[in-house]
Amino acid sequence: MLNLQGISTLIFDFGGVLINLDRDRCVKKFIEYDVTDADKMLGNYRQSGIFMQLENGEISTDEFYSAIRDITGKSISNEQINDAFNSFLLDVPAEKLELLLKLRKRYKVLMLSNTNAIHFPWCEKTVFTYKGHTLADFFDHCYLSYKMHLSKPDAAIFKALLDDAKVSPHECLFFDDSEANIKTAQSLGFQTYLVRANEQLAPLFENN
Repeated sequence: MLNLQGISTLIFDFGGVLINLDRDRCVKKFIEYDVTDADKMLGNYRQSGIFMQLENGEISTDEFYSAIRDITGKSISNEQINDAFNSFLLDVPAEKLELLLKLRKRYKVLMLSNTNAIHFPWCEKTVFTYKGHTLADFFDHCYLSYKMHLSKPDAAIFKALLDDAKVSPHECLFFDDSEANIKTAQSLGFQTYLVRANEQLAPLFENN
């Protein structure tokens, strides 16, 4: 049960909080293409190497594709790379999508995600078209690392959100599955909730 007194804004991480992930499947596919360091570079909470560069918007998708081909020494198509990378993503359970729609009637609902220009457009076209809806039906705004050139757990991305959304941290409740991200948010005055693996969120809002 959550204490929502004084809370005006709910902020949700995406991967692992809303959308289910299969990191191992993604790593396996990249290793099959001879991206031998995929297991080191692909993390559940934050990436490294060229994956981190893409996530921070430091390189374009075309530069990312070229870098993958350089690593593998193979003429892998952009579509094959997308398929391998998007295998990281599974689904957003219907009950979580329904919850977001319900919460938007009472709160400002934001997303704050470390993501990239391959994953997020795919999600926008697939998981957020639930029952004819679009992304804008679920969130007032999405703060995405690759567009902001900032990423969690750095404090700068949280401060940028506060400035843009014009909210105070004490009126925000932040949901994330990374302890490092939660600690940064707490240090800035956010109310927080650490989401456990496969945790359902709807019960948290019962009787509120």
